[in-house]
Amino acid sequence: MARYHIETYGCTSNRGESRGIERRLRDAGHRRVEGPEAADVAILNTCTVVEKTERNMLRRAEELDDETADLIVTGCMALAQGEQFRDAEVNADVLHWDEVPEAVTNGECPTTTPDAEPVLDGVIGILPIARGCMSDCSYCITKQATGKIDSPPVSENVEKARALVHAGATEIRITGQDTGVYGWEDGERKLPELLERICTEIDGEFRVRVGMANPKGVHGIREELAAVFADNEELYNFIHAPVQSGSDDVLGDMRRQHQVSEYVEVVETFDEYLDYWTLSTDFIAGFPTEEAADHAQSLALLRETRPEKINVTRFSKRPGTDAAELKGLGGQTKKDRSKELSALKREVVGEAYDAMVGDTHEVLAVEQGTADSVKCYDEAYRQVIVQNASDHGLEPGDFVDVEITGHSTMYAFGEPV
Repeated sequence: MARYHIETYGCTSNRGESRGIERRLRDAGHRRVEGPEAADVAILNTCTVVEKTERNMLRRAEELDDETADLIVTGCMALAQGEQFRDAEVNADVLHWDEVPEAVTNGECPTTTPDAEPVLDGVIGILPIARGCMSDCSYCITKQATGKIDSPPVSENVEKARALVHAGATEIRITGQDTGVYGWEDGERKLPELLERICTEIDGEFRVRVGMANPKGVHGIREELAAVFADNEELYNFIHAPVQSGSDDVLGDMRRQHQVSEYVEVVETFDEYLDYWTLSTDFIAGFPTEEAADHAQSLALLRETRPEKINVTRFSKRPGTDAAELKGLGGQTKKDRSKELSALKREVVGEAYDAMVGDTHEVLAVEQGTADSVKCYDEAYRQVIVQNASDHGLEPGDFVDVEITGHSTMYAFGEPV
């Protein structure tokens, strides 16, 4: 797990975003430290209210870039004027608030505690369906904390989902170290059955988002799983299948179990079943055995499959893992490769959101944004911001049709119709 340092500037909304980031980091097993020197990653949550503040933010970003291994810049200045950090040659990932927790994970699975129970957070119901995984990735320390997959019965998870909906959840987020291997310890692949039963046996209007599922687990059930998505509008048309590298050689050194071809076959299968869906994936930049040609293969795979959501993280050593014993590539190499992947990410994701402009989508409002805005998600779990929400009487939990009027790199803007 990572040690993180976080600094927050600006208004109450920014402080609230930082609290949300920290909550998700703690839930994933990461630990806060005081001071960037002791951290694996520093997070700078920025403000941009006046020009003097902007100069202070740039100066602080430059200082943190010198003091810590990895730097993430988020917040208002990052979203409105992210190019200023790049122009100042600050080696940082400039991210939306929602992207920060996943970017910190170093490609590791989230950590679910042994006694994890469903949580209702506003209208969002968080449902851990299992604990542990079937993988043994060479860089991941999570496995030491969680062990092999331990899956409660499908009926038990259905009842937990039902309780969340009855308690007011309109969005259920299914989580786990690897949701795709749910049920494997019994020799069964139960995720399609679980999703089908949640969608067909629970009364109410709600949406379901499926959390991270490694490509190897999804590959064996890809046809059945894609069919369940196609048949049930309650499911967001969204999968998070972290490929981590476009090189089979590097994947072998990572002990990722899947090959690039299997990841591509998963993507092709969902393309066959779904006209409009979101592929989310992860890349680790600078794994110790990654050569320049391997990095080029990652860039090529990103261009080929064009995921609409991409998490890019620089490799960092985790104590007690086999990858920690390997000779590293050096910080500048990792930064350069991360920067190249991130630039291509912005291009690919920006094109996906640009293609949405002018279309109408039904969205679910899930939580308050900054000022008088509401964060919503469409049927493919693409984030849509509705501004001046009170003028439209729009609150978390509401469904509404919106016309997409514009976008930033990582989310769209919508106007209720």
